[in-house]
Amino acid sequence: MSTVEQQLEDIEATIEQEVPSDVEITEVRYEGPELVVYTRDPKRFASDGNLVRQLASKLRKRITVRPDPAVLSKPDDARQQVLAVIPDEAGVSDLDFHVDTGEVVIEAQKPGMVIGRHGATLREITQETGWTPEVVRTPPIESSTVKNVRNFLKQERDDRRDILERIGRQIHREEMSDDEWVRITTLGCCREVGRAAFILSTPETRVLIDCGDKPGAEDEVPYLQVPEALGSGASSLDAVVLTHAHLDHSALIPLLFKYGYDGPIYTTEPTRDLMGLLTLDYLDVAAKEGRAPPYESEMVREAIKHTIPLEYGDVTDISPDIKLTLHNAGHILGSAVSHFHIGDGLYNVAFSGDIHYDDTRLFNGAVNDFPRVETLVMESTYGGRNDYQTDQQDSERKLKHTIKNTLDRDGKVLIPAFAVGRSQEIMLVLEEAIRNGDIPEVPVHLDGMIWEATAIHTTYPEYLRDDLRERIFHDDANPFLSEQFNHIDGGEEERQDVADSGPSIIISTSGMLEGGPIMSWLEHLGPDPDSTLTFVGYQAQGTLGRRIQNGWDEIPMDNGGRGRETLTLKMDTEVVDGFSGHADRQGLENFVRTMNPRPEKVLCVHGDESSTQEFSSALYHEFNMRTFAPKNLETFRFV
Repeated sequence: MSTVEQQLEDIEATIEQEVPSDVEITEVRYEGPELVVYTRDPKRFASDGNLVRQLASKLRKRITVRPDPAVLSKPDDARQQVLAVIPDEAGVSDLDFHVDTGEVVIEAQKPGMVIGRHGATLREITQETGWTPEVVRTPPIESSTVKNVRNFLKQERDDRRDILERIGRQIHREEMSDDEWVRITTLGCCREVGRAAFILSTPETRVLIDCGDKPGAEDEVPYLQVPEALGSGASSLDAVVLTHAHLDHSALIPLLFKYGYDGPIYTTEPTRDLMGLLTLDYLDVAAKEGRAPPYESEMVREAIKHTIPLEYGDVTDISPDIKLTLHNAGHILGSAVSHFHIGDGLYNVAFSGDIHYDDTRLFNGAVNDFPRVETLVMESTYGGRNDYQTDQQDSERKLKHTIKNTLDRDGKVLIPAFAVGRSQEIMLVLEEAIRNGDIPEVPVHLDGMIWEATAIHTTYPEYLRDDLRERIFHDDANPFLSEQFNHIDGGEEERQDVADSGPSIIISTSGMLEGGPIMSWLEHLGPDPDSTLTFVGYQAQGTLGRRIQNGWDEIPMDNGGRGRETLTLKMDTEVVDGFSGHADRQGLENFVRTMNPRPEKVLCVHGDESSTQEFSSALYHEFNMRTFAPKNLETFRFV
């Protein structure tokens, strides 16, 4: 008998001692980080809300209770019982029964009403039917991505259960080593922006944090081939943690499965969906530009199938010696600061990912409250000594002033923006400005993946700022449903119509002018001196966006495969700081300043060479802590 089998037997014996004698437990198994308990008496667990909490406290594990399939009522009968329990106002749109797990997935417009106060309605559903309810939100704006992901995971339930059971056995295996050490190896994004990737390793575990590309540099990818990473095979990785979905952090996650990785990806639920959206588009753009894609779309599906979504604040075992907790990073939807508790109090490491310290229109500011952090791996995108962004209100005033001046001369405002994050932030500013009469009432056209990304935002309002979440819950107040917004879905013909029509605002991907529909808009509007190209986000070195900011006005354009032509840029160019999803120098310093206790060491990464070095020096002088501006392929030992 394996150690895991013995462990499960011991756990089952403990559970049987803790529950009332007439409650029958039929199976105990691991599924990913959770312990799943099957019982013939699910209604007893539902009637005693403390029973599961007591077991979780006793066993120090996350526990899910499911009914033994033998005691389930028929789905047709259970459907009527479930609907009778849930208030009509909840807006149930679908019920999906899974006999193998005893779960009923309830899709509703108002999940809170399905859950009930402190989960009372969920318990009532189990008491009435025996089925275990799982609740998901009906998107206010229909998202093909969310729909496809949910349908795909539904089709792959059997395979996914096998994957989760295998992962669960790996997580809860017996520790094999008595050694104690913690190391971090930098595989990318050191003294540069892009290709984020790090290895966190112990004698027992090897975890990859992020795996992205580098904007403006197709051939520069993380150093995955080194022995510390995949050099000894992708199967040597125990887990992957994804901080957020931007491609400089997520683009090469599916590549791992091409190389033979078959383990878990830990991230938030919206990041999972956005990763699917952005990586599939990444492949599409590569194909359109005649580049060989690094992996097939099947690998994206494998990544989604292997993803284990975590909520902010949940402490989760991801290996025998590491617990992971994700916290809001304030950067984009679902972005997370990743905190690793290693060993039995041995060491704690936090990876900031990309952060925004202060509240924005979209998100609450980044969380930096941890019980312990000895080492912080900290982004430094705006870590330079002069990297102070404009106050948000001043930024909004400048944006509105730029738009009004352009519209007054019958021009068009072209805003390149990331599909995820900055686009929705700008949409909120424009919706309010038009509603209040601060700018003329003109169409706001959304091109690229912006509308789909916006639909995903509305699917997960619990990840948005508190007041915005409340507005989205009410259709008549949902700012993203404003009639001013027009989704460009007619391709080049519709773009030509917009270019030929009156004043308007266009928000288009890609945010750094590295391909995508923004190039078509440059072709249409670039020669027009009455129009304005307005930058609202970070432009990495080597990108066309940075070159235009630096004064380029002769733009190389791909003429549909018939060679390259040059476009003379005559439209105005404006840079409006303050809308970046990254904290500026002050915000980065405040993140560290308000940590209690502060870390002993900080690795300053994800910034160009001067930014990382200047930020590292500033933290050392201000807080008297050990700081580093590492190069790629350095390894740090902490214990």
